[in-house]
Amino acid sequence: MRFEWQYEGPPLKLAAFLKQQGFSRAQLKKLRYQGGFIFVNKRQRHTAYPLRNGDRILVQTAPEQAAASVVPYEHEFPICYEDDDYLVVNKPAGVASIPAVGRRNDSMANMVKAYLIKTHAESQAVHVVTRLDRDTSGLMVFAKHSLAHSLLDRQLHSENFLKQYLALVTSKSLLSAHGWIVLPIGVSTGFYMRRVVSETGKPSVTEYQTLAQNSHAAAVLVTLHTGRTHQIRVHFAAIGHPLFGDDLYNRQADDFKRQALHCAHLRFWQPLQKKWVDLHAPLPTDMAKLSDHLHLPVVY
Repeated sequence: MRFEWQYEGPPLKLAAFLKQQGFSRAQLKKLRYQGGFIFVNKRQRHTAYPLRNGDRILVQTAPEQAAASVVPYEHEFPICYEDDDYLVVNKPAGVASIPAVGRRNDSMANMVKAYLIKTHAESQAVHVVTRLDRDTSGLMVFAKHSLAHSLLDRQLHSENFLKQYLALVTSKSLLSAHGWIVLPIGVSTGFYMRRVVSETGKPSVTEYQTLAQNSHAAAVLVTLHTGRTHQIRVHFAAIGHPLFGDDLYNRQADDFKRQALHCAHLRFWQPLQKKWVDLHAPLPTDMAKLSDHLHLPVVY
């Protein structure tokens, strides 16, 4: 990948400037030892080179090696946004985000790798920025190269990165119009796949807005302020409002075939193109039918 800048400012080491642009220490080592190049004013320079105001910097990164463990799997999938640096897809429910040991190689990562090969992308390495549970649908972000990945990683728990979910939850009591769930989450001692609210768990913060509710159900718009495994599912179960269809955290039997959870809204700052990306994914058919059945008009 090729990147260019014009430096403006007081004298500064080239390495410090590149770190400001998002290059990690490991990436700088790759530039030096694995085939990358750095030029300042059309001359190849070492990272210790002192930059001056007006210097022009060009970086050619080393070729990225695609992981052999991610096998390409050709299958169509909905693309919500794409540029030279990022790919945002609308993941269907029932599809894993990444391949798992002992399971078929039909995850979103496998599909994206096949897509990168088919479209002759400069890098065919798969960079997963955000993941979703297998049975959660909605917006999922991939980076097309390692610098784009590290730059967006910096945003994930900042004001510049917003990810919101729509959830349909059971409702024996009314939820607040707007509320916070602040409960630590840890791993269950009885089953490693299950998460529980625990005093020894990690701090976890969930914000929600109630969009519609009645005596037996509610539709909520959820914003995560931490990124714990199963956080939404655990938090709403802990306050007595488990998600419909969630057979891991909802003991109340119902006919919905998965947890009623959809990543519906995503906004982030595109750091390389200096622009906002703001995306919405409508409710999938199964959740839309459930909301109609529950008499919950979902408008957000």
